Amino acid sequence: MKAKILQNDRARLLALETFHFPDLLPLSKQVDLHKYGASDISSPDKLRKYMNDAFAKREEGLSLPFIIFDKKYSSFAGCTRFGNIDRKNKTVHIGWTWLGKDFRGSGLNQHIKFLMLRYAFEKLSFEKVEFRIDERNTQSRKAVEKIGATLEGILRKDIITKSGIRRSSCCYGILREEWPEIKATKFKDL
Repeated sequence: MKAKILQNDRARLLALETFHFPDLLPLSKQVDLHKYGASDISSPDKLRKYMNDAFAKREEGLSLPFIIFDKKYSSFAGCTRFGNIDRKNKTVHIGWTWLGKDFRGSGLNQHIKFLMLRYAFEKLSFEKVEFRIDERNTQSRKAVEKIGATLEGILRKDIITKSGIRRSSCCYGILREEWPEIKATKFKDL
C-alpha cells in the first residue's frame, strides 16, 4: 500500500523517507517516549533504528509511516503511522504518533487523526481503526475518546516500555459504520 499525501488546511502527512532524518532529529530530542512508549528515539542511532523499523514494516505491507508537516507553522512536527495493517480482516491501527514540544496541544493532532481516519475508512475501506494507549497515559486516552473512539478493553501488562515497566494497553476502536457520525460531530470544524 502506497500512501498519497494526506492534507487539509492545517496538516500535511507525507510518506516517511530516509531523507527526512535531519528534519526529525531535532524534534526527536524534544520527545520523551520513556514513560509510556516502547520506542526509543533519544539519540541519532535510535531514531535511525526507529525509522528503519518503520520502513521494514512498510515493505512487509504492515505499516504506513508518515512525517507530519504543520502548515500553520511551516515546519515539520513529528511522526505518525498506520500499523498492524490486516487486509484480510480490514483492520488497522493508528499510532506511533509523536510531536515536537511546540506542536503539542496546538490542535494539530486532531487534524492528523481526521486525515488518517478519513483515509482509512473512505479510501482504503477498512472496517475498523484501532488505537492502543498506555493505561496511565490519560492525556492520550482523553484525546481518542474526544474524537469518538470507544474503549473496548485493556490488555494487561502486554508491552515492556523503554523504561522497563510492563504497561497495560487500553484498546480503543472506531467502526466503519460509526465514522459518518463521528466525522460530522467530532470533526465538524475542520
